[in-house]
Amino acid sequence: MSLWTPDGEIRVNRNPSPQPAPSQAPAGGASGLVGGPDLDDLSPEERAEAEAFIHEMAEVQQQIASTPAAVMIANHAMGIYELAAIKLSLQPPQFGEAQLAIDAMAAVLDAVGTRLGPEGQQLRDALTQLQMAFVELTNRAAAVD
Repeated sequence: MSLWTPDGEIRVNRNPSPQPAPSQAPAGGASGLVGGPDLDDLSPEERAEAEAFIHEMAEVQQQIASTPAAVMIANHAMGIYELAAIKLSLQPPQFGEAQLAIDAMAAVLDAVGTRLGPEGQQLRDALTQLQMAFVELTNRAAAVD
C-alpha cells in the first residue's frame, strides 16, 4: 500500500514482517518507508500516532473501495463544477481557469455516458448552466471593453 503526501507517494507496510538483517534493511529504515522515518527512532507516543494514522488511512481506503465508482465519479464531477463556479464568481472572473474546469467536467461526463445513472443527468444539467453562465459573463466582459 502507498500513501500520497505533498512530498510524493510513500510506501506503507500494512502487514509488517520480521525485520530484515541490517545488511538488507530498506532505504527508509526499519519502517520500510522510502524517505520516511525509521519507526524504531520514534517515541512511543509518536509511534502510536503514526500507527493510528496508518490505520485511519486503511479505513478510508476501505470506505473508498466499498463505494460505487459512479458515486465517487459524481462527487468528483461536482467538485469540478464548484471549481468552475468559483472561478466564474471572482472579480474579475478567471475565464481561462473556469474554461479548463468546464472542459474537464464535460470530458468526464462524455466519457462515462449514461453509467452515472440519474446523477448523470443532474450533472449534465449543471454543466449546461455553467456553460451558459460562462457565455453570459464573457459577453458582458466583452461589452465593457
